[in-house]
Amino acid sequence: MTVQGRQRVQALAAMVALAGACAGQGVLPPAPAPGWQFTVGMGILSQPRYPGSSDTLYTGLPLFSADYGRFFVGGASGAGLPAGAGAYLVQDGPWRLGLGVGANLRKPRREADDPHLQGLGDVDGTEFGSLFASYNKPWFSARTSVVTDIGGQHQGTRLALDLEGRFSPVHDLMLTAGPGLTWADSQYTRTFFGIDRGQSARSGLPVHAAGSGINLARFALGADYRLSPAWGVGLHLSAASLRGDAEASPITERKAQNTYALFGSYRF
Repeated sequence: MTVQGRQRVQALAAMVALAGACAGQGVLPPAPAPGWQFTVGMGILSQPRYPGSSDTLYTGLPLFSADYGRFFVGGASGAGLPAGAGAYLVQDGPWRLGLGVGANLRKPRREADDPHLQGLGDVDGTEFGSLFASYNKPWFSARTSVVTDIGGQHQGTRLALDLEGRFSPVHDLMLTAGPGLTWADSQYTRTFFGIDRGQSARSGLPVHAAGSGINLARFALGADYRLSPAWGVGLHLSAASLRGDAEASPITERKAQNTYALFGSYRF
C-alpha cells in the first residue's frame, strides 16, 4: 500500500469512530430501539500524522456507523476505539456502560511517515478492548473509558476522562465545550515516545526512558446543527497538548496535537 493509501486508511478509522459520536452528539445517547439504525455522511478531518508529529494530515472521507438495540458497529461516543463493534451493557436513564473491541486499520506510526523517525522502527497495528461509561444530562456529560491492547503489540493501556457542558442558544443548535485528560501506562508511552539504546544508535536520537502518567490534556469545542430529524452538520475542535514523558520525548516535534472535523450526516 502506498503512503497516501495508508494515510487514507488511518483517517478512515478516525472518521468511522467520529460517525458513532456524531449520531448522538448534543443529545442524550440513544436508548435501545427496534431494528437497525444507520448514520452515514461525509467529513473533512485534520489531525497529526502520528503521535507527536509536527505534520498535519488533511483528509476528506465518508462516515459510517450502525446500531441495533444496544449493539453498535463502527463507533460509539466515548468508547475510545477506532473502527470496531460493541454493546451497551447498561442503558438506564442518564447512565451508560459498555464494552467494545476495535483495531487499527494501519500501522499508527511508520518510519516512512517522517525522516525524523528513521531508525526507530514501525509501530504495528493491533486490536483493542474498551470498557466505557458515561453520565448524560441535557446540559452536561461526563465520559470515561479504559482502552487496552489485546493484540500483543505493546500499546499498553490508556484511561480517558472528558467533561462536557452543553448549551442550546436556538432550536436545533447545540454548542458543547469541556476539558479532558488521558493517562497512559508505561508500555504505551515506551512504544510511542521511548527510545532504547538500539533505536538511539540507529536514529541518532538520545535514549529516552518513558514511563506512565498523564499523556494528553485537551479542551474540546463543538457545534452541531440539526437540519431535520435525520440530517445534521457539525464542527468539532480539540486543542490537545502532550504532557509528561510524551512531551519530553525526542520523538515529539510538536506538543500541540490538535484535531478538527467538519461533517454532514444522515441518520435513518
